[in-house]
Amino acid sequence: MRSILVALAAAGVLFASSAAQAGTLQDVQANGFLKCGTHIENPGFSALDSNGQRFGFDVDFCRAVGAAVNTPEIKYTPLTSKERLPALQSGEIDLLSRTTTYTMSRDANLGLDFTNITLYDGQGMMVRKSSGIKSAKELDGATICLQTGSTTELNISDYFRKNGMSFTPVVFDKQPDVRAAYDAGRCDVHTTDVSGLAAQRSLMQNPDDHVILPELISKEPLGPVVRHGDNQWADVVRWTVWLTMAAEEFGITADNVEKIYAESTDPEVQRMLGKTGTLWQDLGLDQGAPVRVLKTVGNYGQIFDRNLGANTPLRLERGPNEQWNKGGLIYVPPFR
Repeated sequence: MRSILVALAAAGVLFASSAAQAGTLQDVQANGFLKCGTHIENPGFSALDSNGQRFGFDVDFCRAVGAAVNTPEIKYTPLTSKERLPALQSGEIDLLSRTTTYTMSRDANLGLDFTNITLYDGQGMMVRKSSGIKSAKELDGATICLQTGSTTELNISDYFRKNGMSFTPVVFDKQPDVRAAYDAGRCDVHTTDVSGLAAQRSLMQNPDDHVILPELISKEPLGPVVRHGDNQWADVVRWTVWLTMAAEEFGITADNVEKIYAESTDPEVQRMLGKTGTLWQDLGLDQGAPVRVLKTVGNYGQIFDRNLGANTPLRLERGPNEQWNKGGLIYVPPFR
């Protein structure tokens, strides 16, 4: 069934189900589960643990939305880059949380809405240390392994054309196949978003044998995506994500959220946590939604550190993903 839906959507037949058009929030709550599209395997973002449970940065935002709408059961659909957008267009999934770059063409032409930016990233290139290469400008004539059906393929073509260089692409549908080909020596370069390179490097036979070059060749703002035209559902996702970011700014964690709910006299914190006002009820959720979200996944900083941070195999710095008052780009509208 999925292949049929994907094929039709890929041909431009956007036919979001009548049920979805009636309201994704109502559909999800009636079903009792959230259908979330994510990676097949991408350490740090979406992967399976030893018990077969899916976890990761993108998965945590699926869990956060599930907690907000009080349907903690999540049915994950592992998707390739080519499959992910048609799966959302067709109604196969309710939410796409899979390192998807926010671009104008996707926003304007595909019947989709980007909600928030959960990760500010950029495309990079990884080579073997033994090659002695220090800069992307030294890659004229290189063979490059990459995943098709993503902005990665377009960015690398733009970069080489702009710099008067040539390359030979070696393309695959799935990121694990890209990694395996590069690790086996079938190409000189592995390219994708820097966070993705760090994730794939952590799975290689000898991760320390590979280095990510210093150039970023694109901006890659990544975030959850929903179908266009369902404003209530987009608002639910958007404010759930912003809740996790604001919670970090206010020092609210999974461990102390109940205590702060009970004791805080800060008017914005009280509104944000649903103790006063009707902000969450106005979204169609119950008053307990914000506390439930933060008890489930914690704040944005906890989500980042747990999956991508310095003490994980990815070892990513916060960089632009730091809070605005610490020099970063994480900036949340007021809860008022």
